[in-house]
Amino acid sequence: MLNHSISEQNNTDLEHLFKSQLLTSTLWRSSSAEDRIARLKKIRTWIKDHQQEIRNALKNDFGKPESETDLSEIFPVTAEINHSIKKLHKWMTPKSVSTPLPMLGTSGSIYHEPKGRSLIIAPWNYPFNLSIGPLISALSAGCPVILKPSEMTPHTSELISKMISELFDPKEVAVVLGGIETSQALLKLPFDHIFFTGSPTVGKIVMKAAAENLSSVTLELGGKSPAIVDEDADCKDAAEKLIWGKYVNCGQTCIAPDYLLVHESKLENLFSEMKVAIQKMYDPDFKGIEKSPDMARIVNDKHFNRLTEIIEDALSKGAQLVFGGNSDQHTRYIEPTILRNVSDEMQVMEEEIFGPILPVKSYTSLGEAIDYVNSKPKPLALYFFGVNAEQSSKVLRETSSGNAVINDCVLHYLHMELPFGGVNNSGIGKAHGYHGFLAFSNEKGVLKQRVGLNNVTLLRPPYGIKAKQIIASLIKWF
Repeated sequence: MLNHSISEQNNTDLEHLFKSQLLTSTLWRSSSAEDRIARLKKIRTWIKDHQQEIRNALKNDFGKPESETDLSEIFPVTAEINHSIKKLHKWMTPKSVSTPLPMLGTSGSIYHEPKGRSLIIAPWNYPFNLSIGPLISALSAGCPVILKPSEMTPHTSELISKMISELFDPKEVAVVLGGIETSQALLKLPFDHIFFTGSPTVGKIVMKAAAENLSSVTLELGGKSPAIVDEDADCKDAAEKLIWGKYVNCGQTCIAPDYLLVHESKLENLFSEMKVAIQKMYDPDFKGIEKSPDMARIVNDKHFNRLTEIIEDALSKGAQLVFGGNSDQHTRYIEPTILRNVSDEMQVMEEEIFGPILPVKSYTSLGEAIDYVNSKPKPLALYFFGVNAEQSSKVLRETSSGNAVINDCVLHYLHMELPFGGVNNSGIGKAHGYHGFLAFSNEKGVLKQRVGLNNVTLLRPPYGIKAKQIIASLIKWF
């Protein structure tokens, strides 16, 4: 296994590791569903046997509560495995397509072949889930993988390295540990596919590097995901869902509601219900939220300082605290914070927050809210709270986002039949279930033609009158 620093020798090691997976890539191209399922089951068994170790690693990296680890790190992975095991035979079966009239006499089908050697670069915010989830898709598709977990969560990264080394030969799946230099070295290699989860800024760097080798990419990025609370929304229901979606993992979630747009008639009621929801979830015994066993911590001092500066910047420019604002540098604790009277000149409205800070703006008409969303880069997710079907349909029609949820938030990530991913600035390509399988697969169109006389026999040179008549008919009617 490669060590944490990178040198000229390690660059050579990376190239050797990459080359060692070429034969595996060729062999796995004809692997059966049973072969692939066996690999998935090995991972599932390991997770079951080492669940407490996974919890401990996440606890050590950023104080993640065990139940939250089970729900947001382990369950999505085991659900992905179980779903893939159940569906893989169907996904791998060649799919027949209908035959257009000009192609009469032929038959067409779509084969799914593995793209080949793949690179997965995972983020720190859900370090187990977002490392192993894409790996499940790659193995389902039949691709060997080099996995680069985040250096910012070293305990979880070491655990992942241990897991993979116990389950796979490096020629099949290998974990490479290291920082930015390691990622840069890996991105120079001509992978068949690159799956990156992270920020839009780094996503552009990954895409540029991939272009040098014409490697295909799946970019799971982020951005400022809005939540619209309309005039007929149930404030209590919306508040409880928004508070959970925003503050799970201490707000360090790419699909967390990043800002609220609330109809002015619902603003005060929603604030009241959100305060109640925070108290109910994180301080039911009135001992202080900082003592809650269910509130995670910020991953490191750099992000803690960034987030406290965002709060200070907003308050200095006229924002008002609705709730929270307190923090503790020593424990990297930031209280769930809600801000009102925010403006676009504040950092909190300029960049993805990735922390437990929720800015709120009001609107007077739904069209105003839609215009505001459309003035920003396309988000990874959009949430709408309201019971009027015409209003929710209007939002879906007139906005663009990677995914959308009506009357809830973040829950779509757990729906294995839905494609997950962004659009433009918030991502390229989709993941999860069949869509993850497709991300690592080449959809190969296969046409079978009869031997002898066929539908194009009369269309070969020399082009006589008959051939020209047939070509003219094709243009006119088909």
